[in-house]
This record gives sequence, structure tokens and C-alpha cells, in this order.
Amino acid sequence: MTGLDDIDRRIIVATQAGLPLVADPYRAVAEELGLAADEVMRRLRAMLDAGVIRRIGAVPNHYALGYRANGMSVWDVPEADIGDLGARVGALDFVSHCYHRPRHPPQWPYNLFAMVHGRDRDEVARMVARIAALLGPADRGHEILYSTRILKKTGLRLVA
Repeated sequence: MTGLDDIDRRIIVATQAGLPLVADPYRAVAEELGLAADEVMRRLRAMLDAGVIRRIGAVPNHYALGYRANGMSVWDVPEADIGDLGARVGALDFVSHCYHRPRHPPQWPYNLFAMVHGRDRDEVARMVARIAALLGPADRGHEILYSTRILKKTGLRLVA
């Protein structure tokens, strides 16, 4: 895919705030745009494959689901093991995302980040203790950074 045409842009604008909450969302988008549903799906797949869009997926509102405590756990683990350790932590069913970030010593020794959502801070702390047990001696120190407010999370938006 070398560039976006007008139809691709219209599809992006129609879906960037989320797919319609109906049984057949691609058909609803297609009808809104005067296209066939299979064309909408084919174009979205092409944009995914080309990296124009990163993913199509559900973005739950954790607060609406009763998860009031959000803790970004930050870990100091050996750099040589971060690929394996990150994959193991990221595979835990209570970790929503996990990634490698650069250290900034001496103030910031942490290189592995794992987001945990819980109904309260005690629940988050129990989950972080499970991560610590999984990491074992590779855990050379960690902290939990709790969210204090909700920020609107959106990516780049095209205008119609």
C-alpha cells in the first residue's frame, strides 16, 4: 500500500472513534459510506498489513467495569533476560500491557513496565506480588505507580 485514497480516509474517519456497537459493525460502516461490507473489511486489512493502522480491538473502560485501581508496575530486571521475562509477565492474564523501556540511572533504574488493573490498590499489590514471585531473583527492585486521574487516550485523528 503506497498511500491512502479518499475511500481509505473515509473509512478511517468513520471508524477512528470506534466501530458501531451492532451485530455487524463492518456492514454498518459500509452502509454509512455507501460501500460493500467486504470492501470495508478488505481495505481495513490492507491498512493493517501496511501498518497504516496498528490494530482493531476492544478498548475497555476499566472504571466502568469496576476496576478503580490502576498500577503501572516498574521493574529493574537484567537487560540480558528482558525478552524472556517480558514475555512471561505479559502473558499473565491480569497484565493489560507490558513493555521494555530505557533506564535513566541513577534516578530511574527500571526497564520493564507492566500495567495491572484491580478493584482496589490491595488487589493490584497482590498481583504485583505474583509478578515478583514469577521474576524471582531477576527482580532487583520494583515499584507500583498508581494512576491518580483518567486521561483521554486517543491516537491521531483525521478530520472529515
